[in-house]
Amino acid sequence: MTVARLYRMVAAEGREQALLDALTDLERLVRPLDGCTGVLRDARKPGSFVFIEKWTSIEAHKAAGSALPKDTLGPVMAALANPPEGAYLDYLIGT
Repeated sequence: MTVARLYRMVAAEGREQALLDALTDLERLVRPLDGCTGVLRDARKPGSFVFIEKWTSIEAHKAAGSALPKDTLGPVMAALANPPEGAYLDYLIGT
């Protein structure tokens, strides 16, 4: 079953562009793996972002993490107000 990995993030005060830049760079690194990603920004809260990955399984997501350089998430974490909220979601209709 296809799963989505969703991360909700809020930029620290004044770090909105830094977070967007870091997520854009992260997306470029993840896209060549078996996951498909997207970055969304809340239209009413410019500092709130959602990063979405699409995987064949939770195990595939976890395995892909080891293919990324260890410092990949550093710029993302540095721009956050709080740790990201993450969840695995099952696709029930469509993929």
